[in-house]
Amino acid sequence: MMPETTLYARTGEAIGTVELPEELFAAPVNAAVIHQAVTAQLAGRRLGTHDTKTRGEVAGGGRKPYRQKGTGRARQGSRRAPHYTGGGTVFGPHPRSYAQRLPRKMKRLALVGALTAKYGDDAVRVLDAFGLEEIRTKALAAVLANLGAGGRVLIVSPARDERLDLSARNLPQVDVLLADSLNVVDVIRADVIVIEQPAIARLEEVYA
Repeated sequence: MMPETTLYARTGEAIGTVELPEELFAAPVNAAVIHQAVTAQLAGRRLGTHDTKTRGEVAGGGRKPYRQKGTGRARQGSRRAPHYTGGGTVFGPHPRSYAQRLPRKMKRLALVGALTAKYGDDAVRVLDAFGLEEIRTKALAAVLANLGAGGRVLIVSPARDERLDLSARNLPQVDVLLADSLNVVDVIRADVIVIEQPAIARLEEVYA
């Protein structure tokens, strides 16, 4: 059976129902794959620019601290050894990439599983259109309030809409993504997903 949900107007009034692609909103939910996809995506965001200096990279240490014999102390060759203050670091981090390779099929499985889970939690709202006539944050916030979209909101737009993008910019809990640019992290962390009706066809075309 094709999954269905209510179609809303910007006033919050239910104006009908809309069918959702079965491949996206009635897919198997594999928690392990979703977790792996989230881990890989967050790891890919790390810059990996951390660096420490080894004893061969820190400044100084050219002269032997004291003579080899006769002092009663352990022999030392350099003040830059790790056990000295200002010495090099042993096994410290160096620049590296944290990117994890994830097969395309696993990414897709994770994304459709996340969408299905949100649909099952009744966290998906389909809107006929935002219809913003000007860049106005207050107007966008009113539409979201009419839809009962509180907490962190993910808006899925069919195409680039400058008025929508700029109106949402001052709402820290609201993210706007194009239908062909969804990712599992933003889907998972959203409390409510608001999809403009024309975006459904694009979702189906890209991910189904």
